[in-house]
Amino acid sequence: MTGIQTWRFITLMLAFLSLSPSMAHLLEMPQRMKFDQQLWVQVTVFENVYRLFGSVGAVFEVGAILAAIVLTTLVRKHRSGFYWTLAGTLLLVLALVSWILFVAPMNAEFAQWLTNPVPVNWTRYRDQWEYAHATNAVIKLLALSLLVLSVLIEVPRKQTIDYS
Repeated sequence: MTGIQTWRFITLMLAFLSLSPSMAHLLEMPQRMKFDQQLWVQVTVFENVYRLFGSVGAVFEVGAILAAIVLTTLVRKHRSGFYWTLAGTLLLVLALVSWILFVAPMNAEFAQWLTNPVPVNWTRYRDQWEYAHATNAVIKLLALSLLVLSVLIEVPRKQTIDYS
């Protein structure tokens, strides 16, 4: 396996692992949006069922971005795959920026709920948190798709042999 193939593998695996927690959020969202205040706050804030999503997920997310940046640099002379790789890398960065702008402030707000009353307009915070996670899942899915496409378009086509 060449260096570029190794980086492609690492990048694809990290992008997939980064997508996995985001997809869990997306798939859980329809049911979670039906939770009443007490259940939603209990599960999300007090029991913090997503605790590992932040620590382990952050390693995958930052790792995917760094690996994708390295891969983009490695394939810069491969015109057929470069732009797909670059686009996938930019989408991974966009997902992180989106998380910083829309999810992290909600996480900080939820931390206040541990010692203060839950605000009356709690659904505003829940909605931003849930929809931002869903959006990130879609962004990461597109990023992974573009990275996979960048590999597929560079795979040489086998020539058919005519045995007649």
